[in-house]
Amino acid sequence: QVQLVESGGGLVQAGGSLRLSCAASGRTFSSYAMGWFRQVPGKERDFVADISRSGRNTYYADSTKGRFTISRDNAKNTVYLQMNSLKPEDTAVYYCAAGEVPTMRHSEYDYWGQGTQVTVSS
Repeated sequence: QVQLVESGGGLVQAGGSLRLSCAASGRTFSSYAMGWFRQVPGKERDFVADISRSGRNTYYADSTKGRFTISRDNAKNTVYLQMNSLKPEDTAVYYCAAGEVPTMRHSEYDYWGQGTQVTVSS
């Protein structure tokens, strides 16, 4: 079992930055690939980025590539999402997830956090 807790969300103006954190407890953090997803009301949960167990491999959605950076610190049991050049369309609840392999498919992740709201004003 893994418990995930996101933090770092908030209100920011367009063009600004935020750094989300996801702290994990429970089983060995480094044995899980991690992903970030986001969701707005009435829509499906969308893939944002993922990272391999070691942190060497990352993958991004086209909409976030070049603006967002996913990273992890296995010693601190934490995964991060640095978000720069934020746009109003980035407004969503952001979730971190843990699974066996990094993937864009949210159904393949086993554990989820409760989410953190990110609001980007124009």
